[in-house]
Amino acid sequence: MVKITDESFESEVKNHTGIVLLEFYSDSCIPCKRMSPILADIDETHPELKVAKYNVNTDSKVAEEYEVLASPTLIFFKNGEEAERRRGVVKKAELEELIKGVLA
Repeated sequence: MVKITDESFESEVKNHTGIVLLEFYSDSCIPCKRMSPILADIDETHPELKVAKYNVNTDSKVAEEYEVLASPTLIFFKNGEEAERRRGVVKKAELEELIKGVLA
């Protein structure tokens, strides 16, 4: 899983050709900790995706730009543009359905 910062966002997400699943998380967020193994599994089983994490405790510019107000927030980027968004814990089955939709 790729760690995204304000400095790396443009090169790793905005300029990426393909799909990026970016989690906006906080170290102290219990729901974020629950998402971690789900995202690790998605990262393993979906090589066609770039799965990445953005820590809102250490960076804030991108979170502000995308009006991320809650952790965790998952945003799918397709060719650098926001394609889908979910807030809160997302079950693996729901995430798999979202992936199918974004890849279509």
